[in-house]
Amino acid sequence: MAVHTLVGANGTIATALIPILQANGETIRLVSRNPKSVAGTETMAANVLDRNALTQAVAGSNVVYLLIGIDYNADVWQRDWPIIMQNTIAACQATNATLIFFDDVYMYGRVNGPITEETPYRPVSRKGKVRAEVARILEQAMSKGHIRAAIARAVDFYGPTVTDKSAPGVYVFSNLKKGSRAQWPINADVPRSFNYVPDAAKALYLLATHEKALGQIWHLPTPRTALTGREFVRIAARAMNRPNKLLVLPKWLLKLIGWFNPFLKEAYEMNYQDEFPFEFDSSKFERAFNYTPTSYEAGIQATASWFTNQ
Repeated sequence: MAVHTLVGANGTIATALIPILQANGETIRLVSRNPKSVAGTETMAANVLDRNALTQAVAGSNVVYLLIGIDYNADVWQRDWPIIMQNTIAACQATNATLIFFDDVYMYGRVNGPITEETPYRPVSRKGKVRAEVARILEQAMSKGHIRAAIARAVDFYGPTVTDKSAPGVYVFSNLKKGSRAQWPINADVPRSFNYVPDAAKALYLLATHEKALGQIWHLPTPRTALTGREFVRIAARAMNRPNKLLVLPKWLLKLIGWFNPFLKEAYEMNYQDEFPFEFDSSKFERAFNYTPTSYEAGIQATASWFTNQ
């Protein structure tokens, strides 16, 4: 059995990936500053900013998934993310492990039309510039043959068990469960792509276990026709047997709330993703792995059922 090590083991994607690894009989190691114990896995505490500690934590691994999330703050990202990537590459080199980097799409910036793996990096935010820098560090290491790795990119996600780390979880499902109106940021009339977490987790395992995936960037499976906010809410409201009522939060209000809410203040520079069409193309992955993404209708229904039953 191969040793699959999850760095950033307490997060949403790690939580979804663990049962997939278990179902496939893999040996699982969970690494974070304070990893939570999960039956059938081993845990190791390590700070990713400490190269020696991280190297010791992943020693003996066959696959390392970099799933970490750090404080949502541009200054912190600028300071820490390049170090995290350099340390992770060095740790994987030391143990000859394959690296699967779970990445976002901030480096692309605002794009007219579908975002593909060939879309150039044109970040329009501070955090986007950091992600472009970090991606290039790994891309350079891959191109020079210094590491066996793949980059897996996802947009914002939703799904069962995903609450505070998901915009639809916060704005739509949680509000509908309380009997409140669903909310949507800025513009509910443009298409907006989301990743369904179970699909993302399955895709990461496929990338980790197929040699053909290495040395490349992959967009994780996402339905090709993105929904507008109104369409997303309509499906969710019907699934939860709630009135189809929607409150659109204007951009000026989000900026005002940001004066009192540090997260929304940091998120303000990313508002182009909700103001304009934001369409994610995963057809490369779908063709390579013969994979059909879960439809929004099915994903929203499953997520609604989970929220309803909590």
